Amino acid sequence: MNIIDKAVELFSPQTALKRRVARYKCNVIRQITNSGYDESGASNRKNSLKGWNAISESPAHDIDRNLNTLRQRSRSLFMSAPIATSAIVSTRTNCVGSGLILKPVIDFKHLGIEREESEKIKQQILREWSIWAESKFCDNSMQNDFYELQQIAFMSWLMNGDAIGLIQYADKTTDYNPYQLKIKLIESDKLCSPNSVTSEYFEEIKNENTGYRIINGIEIDDNGAVVAYHICNQYSSDFTNGRKWTRVEAFGKRTGNPNIIHVFNAERCEQYRGVPFLAPAIEAIKQLTRYQEAEIMAAVVNGLFSVFITTKDGEDDVDFEGLDDEEYERNDNEIELAPGVINFLKAGESVETVDAKRPNTNFDGFVSSMCKYIGASLEIPYEILLKSFTASYSASRAALLEAWKAYKMRRKWFANDFCKPIYETWLSEAVAKGRVNCPGFFSSVEIRKAYSKSEWIGPAPGQLDPVKEATGAKMRIDQGFSTRETESAEINGSNFEQNVEQLVIENKMLQNAQVKEE
Repeated sequence: MNIIDKAVELFSPQTALKRRVARYKCNVIRQITNSGYDESGASNRKNSLKGWNAISESPAHDIDRNLNTLRQRSRSLFMSAPIATSAIVSTRTNCVGSGLILKPVIDFKHLGIEREESEKIKQQILREWSIWAESKFCDNSMQNDFYELQQIAFMSWLMNGDAIGLIQYADKTTDYNPYQLKIKLIESDKLCSPNSVTSEYFEEIKNENTGYRIINGIEIDDNGAVVAYHICNQYSSDFTNGRKWTRVEAFGKRTGNPNIIHVFNAERCEQYRGVPFLAPAIEAIKQLTRYQEAEIMAAVVNGLFSVFITTKDGEDDVDFEGLDDEEYERNDNEIELAPGVINFLKAGESVETVDAKRPNTNFDGFVSSMCKYIGASLEIPYEILLKSFTASYSASRAALLEAWKAYKMRRKWFANDFCKPIYETWLSEAVAKGRVNCPGFFSSVEIRKAYSKSEWIGPAPGQLDPVKEATGAKMRIDQGFSTRETESAEINGSNFEQNVEQLVIENKMLQNAQVKEE
């Protein structure tokens, strides 16, 4: 009731009542009059939508509360469902392959140096980078080089929704390892709120020291910015004593360098944890896996052939009745079929068999159709999901191009969130130790950024018809639509500068060989 209604009620209650009745009737008429989405997706009167009570809350409630279940099911599918395995490993292989290759990009114009000088710095960076990145000393566990760490982190991102890497430093350098920077990859399960008994339940808590909220292990300030991460030393399923959490600040206070690498793809605003890659298709993949297992078992059973012989009392003098008891411990409560088994039945007993008609002729068509739907939700054409290219050249190439849009996007995300921060942190150490000469590196943010720019080259998409692909590449270069450097990376993942250097050597060798023959 507004101010006017209250005033009217004070002087004329009857008039006020009429006003309220009139307003109520207007609301009723407004509710039964369709407008906008009332006629479609927001309708509550259509039979197809009456029972659809969709409820969506904050990202913390919709996502974080369900993350543990999504992770467990995603991992289970990866380990047991061929389609899920194909979706994850295909994305991993096409996005990062054996590892994204560093290409330093120095803004020599901003630095005020000549191109030749910047090329010398690039070569120096690449030599020093190979010392660190191609050794296992970059890994805190001393098991993988940087390119293998990329593969592990990318797989973790796909399966768990997050990839977590801690930036750590060794106590000192050695003769065989001049760098102290190390990367420690941890499972996303260990990023959780302090004192949480199990990851099955989500609870938002407050840090008593800072007063900031902690959502699923990530501490955020009053403005919603991430300030720290809380890492547990054990998994929630370990159920052992000695569980403790370490608070890791997101960025160093003096350098601004990241203390932790957190790779995830946000779906919504104010989302702080990632969702597993298979999340939209978990149910479909699980149901398809059950169907495949049932069809395979039916085909196996249909392929068995057993002989049943009816006798008077079920006793016989035949030594062979399938497997020997000494070779196979039989359970009296189990009834099993086996190929070539001879079984004896008592008088009055008989066996009726049912033709399962397996293999099912519709199996391939049904699985392919399901893979189309699953692939569409994951941005993977079913040809790539099933590794089956039976259509025309145009159709197969269209499928590859569509898939590579998603692969390049994810590669860019991963490079920005994982490779670039680690490279920039490493370069800071290399310059600080005097192993790479970058004058003025620490004097300003602009100069440091000009030295630290980089590109990351991944696996090429491959070629269905090499002649057509090479012809198209030549036309793009001739018309100025592309560069030789870009095309070299796109066609076979090679480096144009290294190709030129190698061609100079090979051409000289050919010339020398021709001179000797003459």
